[in-house]
Amino acid sequence: MDKLTLLDWKRRIFALYAEVRAADDPESAWQRWCTVRADLYRTHPQSPRVGGEPAYFAYNADLRFEASVERVEPAPLEIAGSGGSTTRFRRFALAHFDDMSLELYWLEAYGGGVFLPFADATSGEETYGAGRYLLDTLKGADLGTKGGQMVLDFNFAYQPS
Repeated sequence: MDKLTLLDWKRRIFALYAEVRAADDPESAWQRWCTVRADLYRTHPQSPRVGGEPAYFAYNADLRFEASVERVEPAPLEIAGSGGSTTRFRRFALAHFDDMSLELYWLEAYGGGVFLPFADATSGEETYGAGRYLLDTLKGADLGTKGGQMVLDFNFAYQPS
C-alpha cells in the first residue's frame, strides 16, 4: 500500500499545481496552495511531516516574477541525499528576472525534470540552511509560463523534506 499512497500523494500535489497555474489571482492561488499542503502534511500517510504543518511567510506580490530563459553551457551538479545517495543534475539554462539570474537544472534520472534550488538571506536562519526549492517538476512543482516567460513566484518556495 505504500506505493499506492505515494501515488495518491503525487496525484494530489500535481493537481494542486495545475489548479495554481489555472488561477487568475496569484495570492488566492497561494492561499489555496498553503491550505491544501497544510492538510496533506497533517493527514496524509506519505507526508514528509506526518502530523506537522509547513510554515509560510506572508504573501508578498513583489516576490513574483516572469523570467526569460537563456540556454547556457551544460554543467553537472550533484546533490547529496540524507541517506547517502547522490542525485545528479545538469545546468541547462539561466532564468533572468529583475536584474538577477538563477540557474535551471535538469534532473539526470529517469523522467527528468526542471529543478530550481536557491538560497537567500533566510537560509540557515528562518529556513533550511542549504536553501529551498522553487521548481521541481518531477514532483509537480511548476508554476508554468506567462507570455512565453517562466513564472517564478518565491511565495511558493518550499524546504526539502
